[in-house]
Amino acid sequence: MNDDNIRYSREDLNEFDQIIQEKLTAARKELSFIKETLNRSNESGTDTTASSAKVLEDGAETAEKESMNQLASRQMKFIQQLENAQIRIKNGTYGVCIGTGKLIPKDRLRAVPHTQHSIEAKMARRD
Repeated sequence: MNDDNIRYSREDLNEFDQIIQEKLTAARKELSFIKETLNRSNESGTDTTASSAKVLEDGAETAEKESMNQLASRQMKFIQQLENAQIRIKNGTYGVCIGTGKLIPKDRLRAVPHTQHSIEAKMARRD
């Protein structure tokens, strides 16, 4: 088998690296916004009134904080996956499916640049 069939060219890898870098910038910006929002809600404090409306408000605020924490956690995981993809670009393993050993199609990598599975491998894992 020709080595060109199991690795992407340097030009292709540069294209994917650019896509990943753009997604990383956007993801870090979004994470920063989420963290700022969480910090603002933590700094707002609570007053000492003990009305039933305040209890409901506190419950809604807690649920919102939990939701924001989940968003932050998912965003951090996404950033880590993108950073790992950049490492794979540097070490020459980017774009090779870990399930089949074949090249992942360019269209899939453009849509999901951090993926390590081809559609074929992903579908096989579901069965």
